[in-house]
Formats: sequence, structure tokens, C-alpha cells
Amino acid sequence: MACGQAHQVTLDAATAVNAEAHYDTVRRARATALVLGPLLGRFGHARVSLPGGCAIGARPIDLHLKALTALGAEVAVDGGYVTARAPQGGLTGARVVLTLPSVGATETALMAAVTARGETEILNAAREPEVADLAACLVAMGAHIEGAGTQRLLVQGPASFRPATHTLIPDRIEAGTYAVAAAITGGRLELIGARLEHLAVQCQILERAGVSVYPTDRGLMVERAGHLRATDVSTEPYPGFPTDLQAQFMALMSVAEGAAMIRETIFENRFMHVPELARLGADLTLRGTSVLVRGVPRLRGAPVMATDLRASVCLILAGLVAEGETVVNRVYHLDRGYEDLARKLVRCGADIERVPG
Repeated sequence: MACGQAHQVTLDAATAVNAEAHYDTVRRARATALVLGPLLGRFGHARVSLPGGCAIGARPIDLHLKALTALGAEVAVDGGYVTARAPQGGLTGARVVLTLPSVGATETALMAAVTARGETEILNAAREPEVADLAACLVAMGAHIEGAGTQRLLVQGPASFRPATHTLIPDRIEAGTYAVAAAITGGRLELIGARLEHLAVQCQILERAGVSVYPTDRGLMVERAGHLRATDVSTEPYPGFPTDLQAQFMALMSVAEGAAMIRETIFENRFMHVPELARLGADLTLRGTSVLVRGVPRLRGAPVMATDLRASVCLILAGLVAEGETVVNRVYHLDRGYEDLARKLVRCGADIERVPG
């Protein structure tokens, strides 16, 4: 791997020989299961450490393993590692039915299927733009995939891979986070490169909350001139409201007029930011998989502790409008999801500093 110009990476796997991803390499990554399919397809076997990442509840990989099993692999979990082995002759195309439209499991099935002999049909596939983007990259590399962006993917394998150049889609969660930053501060931001089609539901909900969102020649403009209105939201798989924006939206609703109910349906432990947000003066009542947010006139700065990636940025957003100084500890979580967040916010007028340590 080589990094050339800014935001460009060149990958050359021609001489890759290792089919194992050790714990020390992947311990902070949530997506380690995604290397299973490619390693299995290339080497016929793989040994990968179980996922780490944010502590936001169980990250079961059973759907990944069932998908690989459907393609003919023998899979076992032992000692914190997943071991997978393809039959002699390699993986074979099959019908893969996902019980949930998991993004990771869809991507695992897709990357394994392009190396399998024959046709693979993936049903109840995730429709997230990131899945469609992966499919586009694989097609550029020589794969034959139909149905990207739908719940049914059809793959003809094995692919004859070739070098390719691919431009990633903009990060819709980062764009959504900055949209909330504009909304919570009553500011005006143009999100360069943001795509309305990827953020349709989020934009509709922001509009209901009193925030104006409209397309420009370069992306999206977000601005708020009036008061924030409390707006209910429930997280759902794409194209619904993303779980990765739930914490940010809770920070926004904490200073809205009225009461809003926020329901989490994707992860069972994604409200760890609630007690920390309450330390800033937010009026929050946890009710199982929902949080009742009663808007308050103002938040007050205080020391708080980040528990995961999205909780980190939620507390920073709240700190932007809190009176006095807010210190967010353990912000190292941010680096997995945001590039140079503090610098970008400073350029937008925020008084924020990242302290080493």
C-alpha cells in the first residue's frame, strides 16, 4: 500500500501471501470480518481475529459466517479467531439469504461471491450507498454484479480481476454530522460533495425540525434562522434514518423546543452518550430502546467522557452551544470516523481545540 497525493491510496496485493489477520493488527477495527471473504477467495483459507471497534453492543458476525458457509466454506470460531476454509476447487455460487439486511454481511457475501464458481444470488441485501459503491469498485476490477442498491444482488463468478481506479462516494455520516453542527448552532454551512440522494431522510427530518436544506452546484446548503422544533426519529436500515446519526440528532433535540422521542432499532446498547449529555444539562429519560428528549433553553459546559465514535461527536456538537467550557475526554474514538474534525470546525467559526494526550 502506498499513499500518493492527498486522499489517494494505491494498493498492490500481487505479492500477498498471508491469509491471517492478527489481533494486534485489527483490535480497534469493527470491520475485521470484511477481510474473510477476500482472503478465503484468494487463498482458500483465512484466519481472522474477531471484531473490535466501538463498544456499542454486540457485533455478531453470524450472518457473515452463514453467508460463507452457503458458498461452501467450513467455518469455526475458536480462541477469539474465525477460521474459514474453502473446499477443494474453491467456493461455489449459491443462494445466500440474509435474515437481516446487514451491511457487513452483504459486503462479505459480495466479496466472496465474486471469487466463487457460478452464480450467487444474495437476498435481503443491504441497500446502503456504501454497498453499491463496493459493487461499483468490484465491477471496475472485473466482477459481474447486478442489482447494486437493491435487496437482490446477482453475481456471476469467478471474476477475472484487473487493476482499476475507483473514487469513493462522499461520507454521508460525516456530511450529516456537519449538517447537525449547522443546525444546532443556527449557522449556515455548504457541504461540498454531499449528495441529497444519500441523505434524503435525514434532510426531511431536519426540515421538520426547522432547518433548511437545499442542493447547490457543489453539494448541499444547510442553514437555520428560526427556532428548532422537537422531532421524533427512529433509526432504520437504509434508506431510513441511520443509527450512526442518532447520537448527533439527540444533541440537536436537547436544545429544541418541545419533546422528541428517539428510538434505536439497530444496536441494543447505543445510548451510552445519554448520561454524558445529561452532564451538560440535557433533559433525557431513557425508556428501553427509546430516549425521551425534552428540549432545554441552554446547555452548560462540563467535563464529559466519550464512549464511542458517534458519542464523541455528539458531545462535541453539544459543547458548541453549551455555556462555558466543555472538555471531552477519550476523543481518540473520533479518528476512526472523522478527518481533522477540530480544524474543520474552527474554519467554520467554532472555538475548539484538540489537546494532545
